[in-house]
Amino acid sequence: MDLHYLTVILLGIVEGLTEFLPVSSTGHLILASELLGYDASTWAMFNVIIQLGAILAVVVLYWRTFWAVGMGLLRKEPTSWRFLRNLLVAFIPAAVIGLALHNHIEELLGAPRVVAWALIVGGVAILAIERMVKENRFHGIADIPFVRVVGIGFIQCLAMIPGVSRSGATIMGALTLGVERRTAAEFSFFLAIPTMLGASALELLKNGDKITSGAVGWDSIALGFVVSFIVAVLVIKWFVGLVSRHGFAPFAWYRIVAGIAALLWLSMR
Repeated sequence: MDLHYLTVILLGIVEGLTEFLPVSSTGHLILASELLGYDASTWAMFNVIIQLGAILAVVVLYWRTFWAVGMGLLRKEPTSWRFLRNLLVAFIPAAVIGLALHNHIEELLGAPRVVAWALIVGGVAILAIERMVKENRFHGIADIPFVRVVGIGFIQCLAMIPGVSRSGATIMGALTLGVERRTAAEFSFFLAIPTMLGASALELLKNGDKITSGAVGWDSIALGFVVSFIVAVLVIKWFVGLVSRHGFAPFAWYRIVAGIAALLWLSMR
């Protein structure tokens, strides 16, 4: 197989594996670009758009939830409206701040050392939060109070620093604000839909013309999309079961080890 398509498949696997785990998919894609020695800027838009494959995995796996909410909205059920409200409210801070700081965020995407340090600091933070958080009062997305949803939305913005992890920030933020583990994970999955759709739309508006003329075309994006979707379907099922039983500490230790290994490797280059 052509080396180009092997790279596409590898990046699709990395995206599918890491998008919903609290380990930072963007950070892993940046480190993968350094490890493989290719031009990260050439693949930057590809890395953003294939996230939609992972997002589609959430829609497919939780279609019953979305169907129930949709029917509830039509019937004007308060629970369904609170579910929708909470998703939209948590999304707004990332939309506003992301638009305002888009150019600065793009500059950070070429900083692998930032990723390495963010992995380590994030791992330590997860361990600390796991020890501190004992009480979980909210056991459904619709049950999370408005003010706490706003807090989760602003905490998600920390993931604009590559290596922080969008899912990790939202899950840990939700835990500190009293949300039960499984609900925190699922809220993070659902919140990824408007967030990643917005990021991909912005990237296409700014750089969509480069797809047909660049080294990474629509065929590569389609392949990466399919690979990330398949891998994400498998990962989401496994992840929810794992955190319900064992919490997030395994991911924290992985982040710390991966971050230290990345720093050592980058210092020897």
